[in-house]
Amino acid sequence: MAARVVMKQLVIAIDGYSSCGKSTTAKAVAAALHYAYVDTGAMYRAVTLHLLEHQIPFDDLGRVEAALHELTISFRRNRRTGRNEVFLDGVNREDDIRQMVISNSVSEVSVIAMVRHAMVAQQQRMGRKRGVVMDGRDIGTTVFPDAEVKVFMTADVVVRAERRQMELALNGEMVVLDDIIENLRKRDHLDSTRAESPLRRAADAVLLDTTHLVIDEQVDFVLERVSAALFAPQG
Repeated sequence: MAARVVMKQLVIAIDGYSSCGKSTTAKAVAAALHYAYVDTGAMYRAVTLHLLEHQIPFDDLGRVEAALHELTISFRRNRRTGRNEVFLDGVNREDDIRQMVISNSVSEVSVIAMVRHAMVAQQQRMGRKRGVVMDGRDIGTTVFPDAEVKVFMTADVVVRAERRQMELALNGEMVVLDDIIENLRKRDHLDSTRAESPLRRAADAVLLDTTHLVIDEQVDFVLERVSAALFAPQG
């Protein structure tokens, strides 16, 4: 009987700026490899939604800490759409966390050290068994610095804003392009300059500029890096 070949399980970290196609690419890569997919940005959006709905000021650290102990965030696969959706306290809030009001505040929540510590710990638990694709801001630098595949995605800010505008429109939310550009630039600055796990390219991450690429090209780019990692000589 032929020996069964067991392929090693990798951690694939896809970091970068908002609206570069990170989540769409990461989902497709995970599906192609039959890996788990974790949208870490959605976790921070869920925390932001919880704080806003409970009228908890972001600088009231006592109440923020209490909220982190109380709330639960999980992902469940929607069998009809095939996508992983975010559940906050057992309720599907996938569409709610994608609203512009959340985008306007999520970077302010993400800079809070206790929020990052709580989310990073949960993300590390999710990826402990490996065989996972995670996208976010600090996966390759903080969450899984030992990830076998690291990709850092970027794109022209106007192109990113146009993509984000289209996404919002599909959800029935019409937002002026200039407002989205301003939001993205603000988030870029906050994410890149925060003291706790700032957005930056890991030294061993490969750069992927998606300005002129379609999703299939982005997915192929990542899968090529996965193949190289899987079949790299050991030693």
